[in-house]
Amino acid sequence: MSEEIVAVPLLEPAEGTPDVIDTHEAFRNALDLLSQGSGPFAVDAERASGFRYSARAYLIQIKRRDGGLHLIDPIPFGPRDQLFVELNNLLNTDEVILHASTQDLPCLRELGINPVKLFDTELAGRIAGLPRVGLGPLLESLMGVSLAKEHSAADWSARPLPKEWLTYAALDVELLIELRERMYMILQDAKKLPWADQEFAAILKAPPAPPRVDPWRRTSGMHKIKKRDQLAVIKTLWTARDAIASQQDMAPGKLLNDSAIVELAISVPTNKKEFEKCLRPLGLRARWLENLQLWLDSIATAIALPEEQWPAMRTSADTLPPIKLWRDKFPEKFAPLSHARAAIEVIAQENEIPVENLITPEYVRRLCWRPPVGATTILSLPEVAHALLELGARQWQIDLVAPALAAALLEREPIPTEVAHTTVDEVQSGVSQTLTDE
Repeated sequence: MSEEIVAVPLLEPAEGTPDVIDTHEAFRNALDLLSQGSGPFAVDAERASGFRYSARAYLIQIKRRDGGLHLIDPIPFGPRDQLFVELNNLLNTDEVILHASTQDLPCLRELGINPVKLFDTELAGRIAGLPRVGLGPLLESLMGVSLAKEHSAADWSARPLPKEWLTYAALDVELLIELRERMYMILQDAKKLPWADQEFAAILKAPPAPPRVDPWRRTSGMHKIKKRDQLAVIKTLWTARDAIASQQDMAPGKLLNDSAIVELAISVPTNKKEFEKCLRPLGLRARWLENLQLWLDSIATAIALPEEQWPAMRTSADTLPPIKLWRDKFPEKFAPLSHARAAIEVIAQENEIPVENLITPEYVRRLCWRPPVGATTILSLPEVAHALLELGARQWQIDLVAPALAAALLEREPIPTEVAHTTVDEVQSGVSQTLTDE
C-alpha cells in the first residue's frame, strides 16, 4: 500500500511577500526585473466579485524565474496605461500561465494585457483527467503543498489591502511555474499535449461574449413566476437595480437580491409596510430599504403597463427546448441524442476526460436537433465533422467524437434506460459496421 502524501502548508513566498506596486517608479522597476528573468510568466488576478458591479482587476500577481514576484495594484494606473502596454509586450515574449484563464482574461484584457501564448493549469488538469483541478488540490496532489483559501471571497477593492491578503495572493503564483511543468509532463506522457494546445489557442482566439438578450430573465427563482404581469415587475425591478449597481459600482445582489425581486413580483407591495411584510421571511435587510421608493415606483410602473407591453413568458431566442421534453414531444430528435450521449460518455471514460471537455454538450444537442442534410439517412462523417467545426469544436474533439455522432444520427429508437454501459470498442464497432453496410 502506497503511503498517503501529507501536504506541507505553504505559508509565504520563498522571498517573502512583496510590497504592493502602486507608483510608476515601482512598476517600472518591476518591469526591469521581469525582463531580466527567463521562461514563462505566472499570472493571476484578484477581482471583487460579490462586492462590485464591475469585473475589473484589483490586484495583478506576476512571477518569473529570476525575475521576482510582483503584486501590482492596477487602480492607480487605470486601463491601458503605458506601463501596462510595456507589460503586455514583455508577457508576449513568452508563455503566460494562468489557472482557470477564462475567469481572469477579461479583466486582464481590460488593462491591455492580451497573451499570445497560454498554458492553463486548470484546463490542463481537466484534459489530463485528474479528479480535482482547483489550484489548491493540484498543488497538494502534484507538489505536496497546501494553500490556505480563507481570503478567496475577500473584497479586493478594499484599500489598503491587509498583509495576510497579499500573502494569499502571492502564493497563488508562487509555484504556478513548477505546476505548469508537472502538468506539461503529465499531458505529454498521456499524449494529450496537442489537445491542450488546441484548447489554449481556442481560448485566446475566442471573441468576447455578446451581450445577453434579456439578461433579467436569468434572475434566480424565475421558475416561481407564472404570469406575464409578474414578469413585467421582474423586468422593471431588475432594470432599476442594474442601473443603480452600475452607477455605484456595487454588486446588484447587495442592493436587492434575486429572491427579493421574485417575491416582490409575486406579492406586488404598494407601500413600505407591505414591502417589509413581503420580504421579512427572506431576512429583511436594511440595505434593501435604502432605495425603497425606487423599488415601489418600479413595481407601480410595471403594473400600470398595458397587457400588450408585458414580456412574453417564452422568448424567440435561438434556444433549444428543454431536454426533458424531447423524449415525448420530439422523439425523432431524442433517439439520436440518447445514442450520442451514451457514445460520448464511453469515449470520455476511455480517454479519461470529462464529458464536457471532450465535447461541449450544447454542440451535441444542436447537432441532433438540426443535423446536416441527409445525415439521418446515410452515414455522413464529413458533414458531421464540418457541422461540429462550425459550432466551435476543436479538431481533436472532432477526431474523437464525429464517427460516433454520425452513427448516432441514424438511430430511430432511443436507448432504453435500463441498457448496461457499453464499451468504446462496441461503439467503434457499431460505427464500423455502419460504414460496411453503406
